[in-house]
Amino acid sequence: MTDADRTADRIDRDLGALLRAYREDVRPRDVGMPEVGRRRTPGLRRAELAVLAGVSVEYLTRLEQGRDRHPSPAVVGALADALRLGHDERRVLLLASKDAQGAGVCLATAPGDDIPAGTRAVLDRLAPAPAALLDRFGTVLACTPAYRALLAPAGLFDHGEPRLAPVVLTDPRARDLFPDWDAVADRVVADLQRESVPSDPVLGELVDALTVLAGAAFTERWARPVADRGRDAVLRLAHPQAGALRVEPQVLVPGGGEHLRIELLLPADEATERALDDLAAGDRTLRVVRSDAS
Repeated sequence: MTDADRTADRIDRDLGALLRAYREDVRPRDVGMPEVGRRRTPGLRRAELAVLAGVSVEYLTRLEQGRDRHPSPAVVGALADALRLGHDERRVLLLASKDAQGAGVCLATAPGDDIPAGTRAVLDRLAPAPAALLDRFGTVLACTPAYRALLAPAGLFDHGEPRLAPVVLTDPRARDLFPDWDAVADRVVADLQRESVPSDPVLGELVDALTVLAGAAFTERWARPVADRGRDAVLRLAHPQAGALRVEPQVLVPGGGEHLRIELLLPADEATERALDDLAAGDRTLRVVRSDAS
């Protein structure tokens, strides 16, 4: 059975059954543990998974038996990390954990922000440079063609509303596009922290979802102080069409739009400038991405 088949087969399973099935799929050697003693199944024992995830055997037993239906996102993320789950499997696990609690998942839902006319005009004037209007969740609301062409290989525009943090942290294509992926991941999480609004329910849903979908790649960064991660470093890209590129991100804060920002990616050398001109050639139309994705 393929990973896709297993994922489809498990969408309707409850959280406990899903955890058991995933645990029984993982061999100890897959997670660096010795296979000792007689086993009824080739998969991990509960005690082994509990050690890897940092939870007690008793708590894991309650989860698998359906006697505890309210695991925190941190626990679900730790279990997903320990089981070495892929993105699709993590999403199924997230949905199952929310369903067990009678809650929904709104990873791609954010309050609507009308684009002020002046901000739209500024962004339009920035073409053909790569530039985008972002909300406080890192959602691309509108962008120039060059920005779309530059970030599309990471899968940014393949996920409904294009949101930077989930794509950078969970889509494997982002690791291919950004040679300095760790620094890029640092940056998108820091931007999310800078724009955080206390008690924002949408932010809470996004953080919970990323805790499961990205696991330690998100939670370890979210726990760090934001002050040590700046926005001014040169960003390298390995673009499948344009080749090796170097851009300098600049952030502009427009008037008339609360929690909106414009991200401008300036070429850091002449080769990148020529490549960006080629990417944007023949198309300088502003793209209002939110309406495209709805």
